[in-house]
Amino acid sequence: MELEFSDISAEIKGCMTAGKLKLTEQNLIFKNSKSGKVQQIPATDFDVVNFQNFAGTWGIRLFLKNGTLHRFVGFKDSDKDKIAKFFSKSYKIEMLEKELSTKGWNWGTAKFNGSVLSFDVGSNSSFEIPLNHVSQCTGGKNEITMEFHQNDDAPVSLMEMRFFIPATEMAGDVDPVEAFQQQVMNKASVINISGDAIAIFREIHCLTPRGRYDIKIFQTFFQLHGKTFDYKIPMTTVLRLFLLPHKDSRQMFFVVSLDPPIKQGQTRYHFLVFLFNQDETSVELPFTDEELKEKFDGKLEKELSGPTFEVMSNIMKHIINTKLTGPGAFIGHSGTPAISCSYKAAAGLLYPLERGFIYVHKPPIHIRFEEITSVNFARGGGNTRTFDFEIELKSGTVHTFSSIEKGEYGKLFDFITKKKLNIKNRGKTDKTSYKDDFGDSDEEAAPDAYLARVKAEGQEREDDDDDEEDESTDEDFNPNQVESDVAEEYDSNHSSSSEDDDEEGGGDGDKKEKKKEKKKTKTVSEAPRKKREKKEKGDNKPKRAITAFMLWLNANRDKIKEENKGISFTDIAKKGGELWRELKDKSEWEEKAKKDKERYEAEMKEFKASGGATSGESKKSSGKKDKKPSAKRSASPKLAEGKIKSKEYIDDSDTSDDNDDKPAKKKEAGKSKKYDAQKSKKKNESSDEDKDDDDDDEEEEEKMDDSSEDEKDKESESEEERGKKRKKESDDDTD
Repeated sequence: MELEFSDISAEIKGCMTAGKLKLTEQNLIFKNSKSGKVQQIPATDFDVVNFQNFAGTWGIRLFLKNGTLHRFVGFKDSDKDKIAKFFSKSYKIEMLEKELSTKGWNWGTAKFNGSVLSFDVGSNSSFEIPLNHVSQCTGGKNEITMEFHQNDDAPVSLMEMRFFIPATEMAGDVDPVEAFQQQVMNKASVINISGDAIAIFREIHCLTPRGRYDIKIFQTFFQLHGKTFDYKIPMTTVLRLFLLPHKDSRQMFFVVSLDPPIKQGQTRYHFLVFLFNQDETSVELPFTDEELKEKFDGKLEKELSGPTFEVMSNIMKHIINTKLTGPGAFIGHSGTPAISCSYKAAAGLLYPLERGFIYVHKPPIHIRFEEITSVNFARGGGNTRTFDFEIELKSGTVHTFSSIEKGEYGKLFDFITKKKLNIKNRGKTDKTSYKDDFGDSDEEAAPDAYLARVKAEGQEREDDDDDEEDESTDEDFNPNQVESDVAEEYDSNHSSSSEDDDEEGGGDGDKKEKKKEKKKTKTVSEAPRKKREKKEKGDNKPKRAITAFMLWLNANRDKIKEENKGISFTDIAKKGGELWRELKDKSEWEEKAKKDKERYEAEMKEFKASGGATSGESKKSSGKKDKKPSAKRSASPKLAEGKIKSKEYIDDSDTSDDNDDKPAKKKEAGKSKKYDAQKSKKKNESSDEDKDDDDDDEEEEEKMDDSSEDEKDKESESEEERGKKRKKESDDDTD
């Protein structure tokens, strides 16, 4: 028989810390939600168990045989009978309600019971103080001052308490103040350096806090002694120990997790990170064989030798009596259990463990699987060779590890899937979650249903795309295509009669030939983009199938508007998505969506059979054939120079003078502008229109040549007529 309670708080260093409580026939187990630390109290250590009324709720006051007090708060009235029966049946302990004094008096009797100081008013207790929360106790003439450890997680901390102790003749030779102080100090959590250190390690390289420290290990604490700072760390504050190999396989990280952290000014260090090389050392422990067997169950030997990190971690592991955590079964792309990445601006290593992730070293981060809401694989910033790995916690914090090599993706994805962590871009139906329990068992791997669903949807989209080929407007890239979208002057396939003139040009032709060969390396992406045309839609084409979510949203749109007054149009779909994810029974809408899909497939089949699918293609092909250039291409300037002479080179001294040359020059200049305009117009249109075939170009150029020769003949004839007319007038004047 077992009892579990999810929302229970335990008193830890003067602060009520949330967690989960489990009662079994052998143990009472409390799991801290913040640190993940599991505390087990054997049932054989129980002495007195009471119900106690706390502010607005019920709690359990558990007093152990060694004098330690534990308090658990957050039980309901309905839980009292169930818990009382369980303790009576499983532990043979009767639970009674502890009466408290509510008189409000500030004088009474101080009683010491184990590690608890009880202040009684009359026959009932007014309050109790666990003495392991006391950091210091000083005495005066008739006064005692107690100082308490500060808890950073507590919104309000009790820092100091004073007791006035009146002098009495009944005390005799014993000073009541000194006796009170001695009682407190015997049970208080005060570090007193007494005796020799168990082991000393000199000049150890520490990354966090940075520097080199001498590490002295005592029975109840260990000391970090540096040139500037000195830290004394109780063994009870150590949560976990990690021993992690560096990616270069030549160095080792030894990480110590602390709660509460050590302080250096306003900076708090939750982790100590030591970096070791392969140096070896030997240590002789100051214990006899009997003491080693009694204190450490014979797990430690008197003489230890080997690599420094191995000796130090082994000693601390057995003194603290905790597990030494190493890398899990994960092996990355590089063949090591470490993944190179960056956190914010600092580069470091990410280690996937059996029950979490740890990042070293700046800053060190330990993430347990039960803290994780989801993980996400994101594309790196503009770099296709790396990706980002995002971890979102239940507290809302998001840790982003960036610049991870692409080769690590497959290994990391398989690891995430095996541990049943929720991947953010998965669908609702494929969502998995890590099982948060009190044990240490690993979860088995699950099949990748997400991948199968994506493949099925991709196949469905391909089938739909085949049905809609007539609606497509983008042309596929065809490397064997003869036509070119590049402007004619860069097109190596473009041919015109001007090439014949280039061959006659000798050196100029060779230069142009080299230029054309160079232009062949231009890619299609450099060509001017064609203007996108609007999709043509079939008149009688069936309406596409509607998804289950859209069917549900259309039916509940008015209801969402009524429940959320003033909601915008865009927020309706967002709110609908949240309600749809929370909806447990979707069978009705999925059935409707299935029927609508069957309807669409049947209508689409009829549509194809009636020839509707090919109508769009015929329209498209006919539209292409009707396309013609809006303006005819003009002959090249070199061709014009070879066949047309300007008026200023015509020598007619008998019939022409300077005044006669002016109109001819103006006309020739106008004609040159006309050719330039035709050429620029031709260049502008060449980017939007398909090129004509070479035969069409030659015909157009011949027509232009013929028309230009006709115009030249007409101009010559008109000039001769005007000359004859002027000569006749001059003869008449002479007569």
